Amino acid sequence: MLAITPLTASQLFRSALVGAIIWFAAALLIRFIEPTGALDQSMVALTYLLLVPGTVPVVLLLRAVASLEKNQTGLGMAAGTAMATLLDGVALTWFPALYGDNPAAAGAAILFGAGVGLVLGFLMSRD
Repeated sequence: MLAITPLTASQLFRSALVGAIIWFAAALLIRFIEPTGALDQSMVALTYLLLVPGTVPVVLLLRAVASLEKNQTGLGMAAGTAMATLLDGVALTWFPALYGDNPAAAGAAILFGAGVGLVLGFLMSRD
């Protein structure tokens, strides 16, 4: 059975902060790659596939910045993803131009990446 150590207030704050920073970087990256057709129907599957290995360093970065124990990785990713998802909702509602010409596809890519981050975070929590 996996024992999970709760996050301290500092770990929770740093996890949420990393989530906000990564969300913003991802939004800018998507704005940059969107004109290349990476979010078009013919390429979106490849883009989503590349999000999986591309998210592993994010999990490791969050673990390091938030000083998480291995068994806290899933909780830390949940906190970071919660912040990123909140910011994604705000941006899609009030600042859709942040994502470029196709905010729906860009927002979907962010949400897919958030899901990948959660899955990886919990998988990487295991011994």
